[in-house]
Amino acid sequence: MDYGIYRYDEPYAQPVRRRINYFAWTVVILLLTGFAFAAWLGSFYIFSQPERPDSYRILQKLHKIEPPKRFELTAAPAGEFLSAKQLYDRYNAMGSAELTKTNAELVRNYIRNFQQVRGLVPYVVGRYVIMEARELSSSDLFTSGMVALTGSIENPELLMEHLYPAEPQTVSVIKQTLSTGLELKLDRAHDLSVVIHVERFPDGRIMLTSVPLLYGTYTVMRGTGTFSLEPPLALNLEAGWPLFREQARLRGEMHYAQFRQGTPRAEAPAEVAIPGLAPGGSPPPPQNQLVRVEPAKAVETPAMVNIPPKKGKPGAKATPIPKGKLAKNKPTPQPSASATPFVVAEKSATAPPAPSPIVQASPPPAPAKTPLPAPPAAAQSAPQIALAQAVQTPVRAQPAQPGAPDVATLASTTGGGSWKTFPPGKMPIGRLIATGDLKEIADRGTAGERIYLKGQFVVNFSDANRAVLRPRGKLTDSVLHFGAAPTRIIVEFPSGYTPPQPGSTVNRDEARPLEITEVRKQEDGQLNVFAREIMQ
Repeated sequence: MDYGIYRYDEPYAQPVRRRINYFAWTVVILLLTGFAFAAWLGSFYIFSQPERPDSYRILQKLHKIEPPKRFELTAAPAGEFLSAKQLYDRYNAMGSAELTKTNAELVRNYIRNFQQVRGLVPYVVGRYVIMEARELSSSDLFTSGMVALTGSIENPELLMEHLYPAEPQTVSVIKQTLSTGLELKLDRAHDLSVVIHVERFPDGRIMLTSVPLLYGTYTVMRGTGTFSLEPPLALNLEAGWPLFREQARLRGEMHYAQFRQGTPRAEAPAEVAIPGLAPGGSPPPPQNQLVRVEPAKAVETPAMVNIPPKKGKPGAKATPIPKGKLAKNKPTPQPSASATPFVVAEKSATAPPAPSPIVQASPPPAPAKTPLPAPPAAAQSAPQIALAQAVQTPVRAQPAQPGAPDVATLASTTGGGSWKTFPPGKMPIGRLIATGDLKEIADRGTAGERIYLKGQFVVNFSDANRAVLRPRGKLTDSVLHFGAAPTRIIVEFPSGYTPPQPGSTVNRDEARPLEITEVRKQEDGQLNVFAREIMQ
């Protein structure tokens, strides 16, 4: 082999190792790190700000957001009821940046169905008069229903656009009912209209946007129009706020001004104006009002049950009932062995007991005086004599009254009872669970053992002897739907105890737990836990 020709060939030499491009790998790793960091920031931006149109649209596509739901009056978010003056003073004192932040928080709470709310939810109460009403379309934030532009009667500087979300077939009835000049009365005992947006005008006036969380049935005091509301399936946040834009609002105010000029006013007694003092007196009574009503429940016709009479002794005959009243000064027929004895019924002034079915049958051989109660207002009269005989008398079976559903009841007992309480840590031995174990108890029951509940809870509602609590969870659990099913704890307190105030936080550990009496599971998966206070 001529090595002069192949001088650079080394067939048996070691292979040459290629150098690793560390710079390229560094760039790739940095790009991947930046992508992961951007994805984390983007997810935090989307999930923490669902009130932005792009975030809301992405969450809808990912099925990570629920449509607005209907609340019950006893299970509504903890809030405060504010009059027109209180609302105006609160939002008028805010700066532009603070008002923008407040609006974002109000809409965020509504989109999240008021989970993880900071503070109390603002509810509107007072009297408002409708200036203008228009139908909602697909280009509005709420795509179906009606919206009414109203003005406060107590404070003319406050306007409010009140939403009436409903199905398309109900809009025609709402349009006929919401007429100009109709008064809208919001009462804390029947209405839960929450503020979801605040707009401030250059002239200093404030306009609120509110929506009723009960989505109930409304009617007018002097009329036949009745309509029901439904929660919206989705929101069109790209339409923006408010629903009455400037031109539509000005037209509505002008329309209402013309309406007031053409409507005769009722004469009011003249008042002498005193410098430095506001004119006294309350606003005149309304001619017509829009109020929320509860739908009537159908009552079933009670069934008739025939009960056969008791068989008397052989040979005994029933005495026929004489027609008409007994003649005066005539002797009363004496009972005999073959006749049914008399039963003397005397009217009494005592209060009547609870009604119960009464069966007419043959009485025992010995005569008995049975006092029958009469209404308290009835006057005393001479005793009347009635004869009892063995006849078939149909007995009307009293139907069971349909009770309210579990979601609207506070507890399975009447509240304010008395039971034994214990010092902290001295209660009887039992099983201690957290809120995550309640689903197991709902499936298999308490099995006769003592079960205690611990955890951190937020008070949603309270009255004299009861309180409704909800577990205090994390933001990620409510947004990403982690954790257990929605849970509501109805706690009953003994007589003399003061329940915690709405909006406060209740902490219970192994030394001061709540005793569980029953756990019910609804069709939608919500758990209703009935518990009672046993700590001194």
